[in-house]
Amino acid sequence: MKLVNEAQVEGKRVILRVDFNVPVQDGKVTDDTRIRSVLPTIRYLIDNRARIIVIAHQGRPKGQGYERAYTLTPIAYTLGKMLKKKVRLTHDVLGMQTTADVEALLPGEVLMLENLRFDAREKQNDPEFARELASLAEVYVDDAFAAAHRAHASITGITEFLPSYAGFLLYRELETFHRMLDRSERPFAAILGGSKVSDKIQVIDSLLDKVDFLLIGGAMCFTLLAAAGHPVGASLMEADWVGRAAEMLKKAADCGVELMLPSDVVVADKISKDAETAICAIDAIPHDMMGLDIGPATFERYAEVIKQSRTVFWNGPMGVFELEPFSQGTRQVAMAVAMNQKATTIIGGGDSIAAINKFGYNDLVSFISTGGGAALELLEGKTLPGISVLEES
Repeated sequence: MKLVNEAQVEGKRVILRVDFNVPVQDGKVTDDTRIRSVLPTIRYLIDNRARIIVIAHQGRPKGQGYERAYTLTPIAYTLGKMLKKKVRLTHDVLGMQTTADVEALLPGEVLMLENLRFDAREKQNDPEFARELASLAEVYVDDAFAAAHRAHASITGITEFLPSYAGFLLYRELETFHRMLDRSERPFAAILGGSKVSDKIQVIDSLLDKVDFLLIGGAMCFTLLAAAGHPVGASLMEADWVGRAAEMLKKAADCGVELMLPSDVVVADKISKDAETAICAIDAIPHDMMGLDIGPATFERYAEVIKQSRTVFWNGPMGVFELEPFSQGTRQVAMAVAMNQKATTIIGGGDSIAAINKFGYNDLVSFISTGGGAALELLEGKTLPGISVLEES
């Protein structure tokens, strides 16, 4: 695919697709990781005197017009502060005023269109909507890796109408994951957490062909533990996936991969910051208690593996880390990953970013991916629509 620095952008209107679908509370951005990640591309366009039109989505509006809860106003303000220059936001996604705002852009200026998903045609990949977006610009740059698995108008449809290029973030995301999967330094340890094994079963299947160690935490571990014959009490467990989980345990053994499951867990009778907790071995979980974090013996075992590894990939928390009684497992894993400065350490988006930021280790890892679903689909070996159209353009 062609990179943005191969495009002639000086004086031209460049439409830049980003993924600024970030958490906003009380009108303020609470995690700006995705915004910061795309700054190199925006600054390159500013320095090269492009007229920049930033397009993005936020949340899941109905697609019937403006909804205050999903406005990009806080995001435009945050981007402006980072760039130390005004970032104007259009009132509508498209229309006469938007066209006038675009035509008034001067070289080096930045304009952001309102939430693309205010128009239902965006998610429908409507060709007319894509054509209207494209008519605003002369060059298209995609730096929205986190949305690359979506076949939406601003991701795939628009490339039919404009010369199209990849931004620096998107390129780095792909380069990092391909290097990790195909040319990783060994030993290679992957850490997977989260609530449902069904969401990650394809990732597990794929990673078992690549890694030396696979460390499992989060509620998803209980389906695998059940498949291994352990009682799991009232813990979240997907009964319909026990058979498939058992296949993964067998595959790990056949591949010579050490698939590590918790040996102890933190249990409670409810998910609450004031819950009564206890630490118990896997085979001693009371029938009316649920596991909500990995226990100390487990995170010590995991930390030893992480310490000796030379490539580490982490996606998903070890427990309900947002609540202090169940945060230690995720905290200890985050610290172990951050302290291994001899390894290439990659954080795989979503809650893992929130965790690494919460515990203050974000500056100590090699790479933080912005892509949650996109990263997982890439790991599964799927073709991402947003990537394939750039490779073909």
